[in-house]
Amino acid sequence: MSWYIGCLKKYVTFSGRARRKEYWMFYLFNLIFLLVAALLDNLLGLTIDSGYGGSLPYGWLYMLYSLAVMLPGLAVFVRRLHDLGKSGWWIFISLIPIVGGIWLLVLMFTDSQPGPNQYGLNPKGVGNPAA
Repeated sequence: MSWYIGCLKKYVTFSGRARRKEYWMFYLFNLIFLLVAALLDNLLGLTIDSGYGGSLPYGWLYMLYSLAVMLPGLAVFVRRLHDLGKSGWWIFISLIPIVGGIWLLVLMFTDSQPGPNQYGLNPKGVGNPAA
């Protein structure tokens, strides 16, 4: 939970680096909270009418939470790319159908670039010069 709160504290901090653990723990807790929000929307009857005689499986709580964590999610994603020595602009590779998304997923599982890079010191401390 501390990783999730740490990402929220760095709300729109796009500079620096983020470890794999920080990235994946943020997304794990984010997924859990999204599922809880969708469940509450259904239990409280807050789902959104689809206009086709039914309703969507999520509602206003889900939408508000999604909007609230959109920027921290993007920021931790960019910091994760920085940890690999890549620019945040690499996010646009996802616009390539199928291959782009798979490539970004592979990058998110890739280990940190050892030592400092142009985006800062290694957050794991591996290869950093001794102070």
